[in-house]
Amino acid sequence: MYLKQDKFLVVGISKSGVSASEFLLLRGAKCYLYDDSDSQRVIDDCRRLEDLGGVYVSREEVFDLIGEIDVVVLSPGVAIDHDIPLKAKKLKKRIIGEMELSSLFIHNPIIAVTGTNGKTTTSYMIDSLLKSANIDSRLCGNVGTPMSSLKDLEEDSVIVAETSSFQLETVSSFTPHISVVTNITPDHLSRHYNMENYTFIKSKILMNLRESEHAVLCYDDPIVMKMSEKVRAKVTFFSTKSRVNGAYVEDGTVYYKGKAVIEASELPVSGEHNLLNFLASLCVAKIMGVSDNDISQGVKSFKGVKHRIQFVASIGGVDYYNDSKATNADATEKAIDSMTKGTVLILGGKDKGLEFNGLFERIKSSKVRTVVLTGESRYRLLQSARAVGFESVSVAEDFFVAITLASIIAKEGECVLFSPACSSFDRFKDFEERGDEFMRFVESMNE
Repeated sequence: MYLKQDKFLVVGISKSGVSASEFLLLRGAKCYLYDDSDSQRVIDDCRRLEDLGGVYVSREEVFDLIGEIDVVVLSPGVAIDHDIPLKAKKLKKRIIGEMELSSLFIHNPIIAVTGTNGKTTTSYMIDSLLKSANIDSRLCGNVGTPMSSLKDLEEDSVIVAETSSFQLETVSSFTPHISVVTNITPDHLSRHYNMENYTFIKSKILMNLRESEHAVLCYDDPIVMKMSEKVRAKVTFFSTKSRVNGAYVEDGTVYYKGKAVIEASELPVSGEHNLLNFLASLCVAKIMGVSDNDISQGVKSFKGVKHRIQFVASIGGVDYYNDSKATNADATEKAIDSMTKGTVLILGGKDKGLEFNGLFERIKSSKVRTVVLTGESRYRLLQSARAVGFESVSVAEDFFVAITLASIIAKEGECVLFSPACSSFDRFKDFEERGDEFMRFVESMNE
């Protein structure tokens, strides 16, 4: 594409939509702006982009405009079956996402990380290990910094991009140097319809890899292993259960290709899921030439990820944990498995069409004593609890009432875990805002 001649329509004026618009406008492109929402935030962002030369179009105007534009740029929050990209596809217009658009103009190596769970922690771990080796690592993508907003990249800079299924939905040419897949479990089925389609979308991170690239894949996940059969790149596996050609654990020691690297007990985060995240990160670090000593230093400097089983405060002998990043049942199961004392669990948010019976079966055999349900999905969660015979359940429509109720139920020496197993979009703009509000409210209880 030729930015100064092509006409672009950016659909979805979110953080990534704003960044993509700025990216295009600052390079002389003609850029139209559209969002389904007319919220004050969208209006303010569009006004600022109009100052750079952007043109805001209404819903009445946008469908007539599609025939004139060359490229539709979709924000991750806009599904590929939205009526605008559907019409653009019929008119044979190019449809691209913000991440892929920016990657076309970046010549630095990209390490892309995807998976249903663990991709945020793994991305942060990789970034920490690379920085320990004095590599100019730039963390971006689904962690909150759009790739198109990266500035002042040096020749030796390395980009670490957390990559969601929403971002991969529009991918056709995206070619990372290293692609990581942590695991695949049911998620976002209300958008992707079924597991087959969701799995295919996740596999697109491997689609364009060739013999000069690398795929880092979880040996313990059967769906990921199935993906490996079609990969043309060099494949490096990681596993907590088997000796593999990459990173694995044996008798409490982490190995990479047969050589001991570090003791598993030295990891600053607990749980088998975090051990898998580290093994994936170790594979990437080794491929990038990071030494064992720098890996050890990078591990020590890693402090975990905000909103992922994050300790908030201890109030009245009750510990509070923010796990807002847990937007599906599998992530919540990992969180409750990490609890070592009696737990009051807060669940609920936007219903993504997921099944919760298995989650409540796991809850029955965990440290969870009682569950407080809230959000749009609260009654479907309640049905699942009853279906498996878990009776210690309370329901609170309001998010903050749910936190208050959990604090009343929790006894001294126990903990309150907010691990919703649902997305945030019934009330909040993203899981970060939801987690921040949880922490703010908990901290206010201590005043």
